Amino acid sequence: MIGGSGGIGRGICLAFAEAGWFVAIHYHRGKAAAEATLKAVYDAGGDGNLYQTDIRDAYATTHMVQAVCRDHEHLSAFVCNAGIAGSALVLRQREDGWSDVIATNLTGVFHCLRAIGPFLTARGGGSIVVIGSHAAFHGAPGQAAYASSKAGLVGLVKTAALEWGPRNVRVNLVLPGWHDTALAHEVLPRADGYADHALGRPPSLREMARTVVHLAESPDVSGQIWNCDSRHL
Repeated sequence: MIGGSGGIGRGICLAFAEAGWFVAIHYHRGKAAAEATLKAVYDAGGDGNLYQTDIRDAYATTHMVQAVCRDHEHLSAFVCNAGIAGSALVLRQREDGWSDVIATNLTGVFHCLRAIGPFLTARGGGSIVVIGSHAAFHGAPGQAAYASSKAGLVGLVKTAALEWGPRNVRVNLVLPGWHDTALAHEVLPRADGYADHALGRPPSLREMARTVVHLAESPDVSGQIWNCDSRHL
């Protein structure tokens, strides 16, 4: 689980633990938060351990993924949830801020897929789930870098799915919707701000996470964008 220390990542880790999976939890700087996720996995009756790396670094990412694969030779599902955000209008977006978001949210995912792909193809198949965002399709004021990074994931996931499909490796993108996490708290809509949602409300974190598990376990689905929300694309 790449990016398992935050709110959405923790929710997904717990869903896998409850489904009986061993959960390998990645973090970059948030060691205490990752340890809290691991404790929650244990409390849910599951098992897991922690792995630290900066996915912006291709070598370090490959080294970490290889360590996970050595430790868990039966690994068959890989979830990539790491991401950061910023806030700047296009004309005020600093190049270093732009580069950092793209390097983490898009290039970092590319590093992860390039590291795990050979392992899954060699073992005869597996599932990769990448966590995306509605921002990829709608954009958002002040979120040019974030929206662009998430839009890039659409092409990356669909291409990887086509390339690895003949080897039974499924690659899908999940749109989790709004959740009250540290990343999104400041920009969450007000209670009356869900008029563009068919159900008039955001999705449940628990149900979204269970959808990720279901998708990881589904043998016949690949190259798809799964919207866990009632907001149209």
